[in-house]
Amino acid sequence: MKDAVALEHKPVVVVKHYEKVDGRLASNLGAKALSLGLAQWDDRGKVNISAKVWENTGEKCSVQSEELPLHRVLDLSILICRSLDHFQEAYRHEHLYDLQESVIDRIALQGNAMTLGISIDDESMNENIQLFSQALQDDDEMNSERLRTLTKILKDMGY
Repeated sequence: MKDAVALEHKPVVVVKHYEKVDGRLASNLGAKALSLGLAQWDDRGKVNISAKVWENTGEKCSVQSEELPLHRVLDLSILICRSLDHFQEAYRHEHLYDLQESVIDRIALQGNAMTLGISIDDESMNENIQLFSQALQDDDEMNSERLRTLTKILKDMGY
């Protein structure tokens, strides 16, 4: 896939051929590339960096391509890590979470807190959480490899 330089998101750092390393979705019609670049939205003249997942169905990028502000990608990373941590110990609860307390964690960020919790509003939660937990177990090797890589990079950066 050629860099989509004609689109409003301006890629700066790209992972071409992402479909070859996209976990269990590798070689399927899915994400073709990842990029960090200049965001397509304009915040009163301020330049924003965003991450983008490029979907492609041939020669043209799909409207399913998703652009995310960089801080949101990091927030998603926090959500992923805390969720993985929760589900490592979730077997201790009959329904994989404490029925009395659905909040997993509150993480302070910039004067407020991001509250992570189990979504208890769905009638099919018991089934959904079992499927979610099983999917985490099925993908453990793939996710662990990426987390170890991320850990090494963060340590190398001094974090």
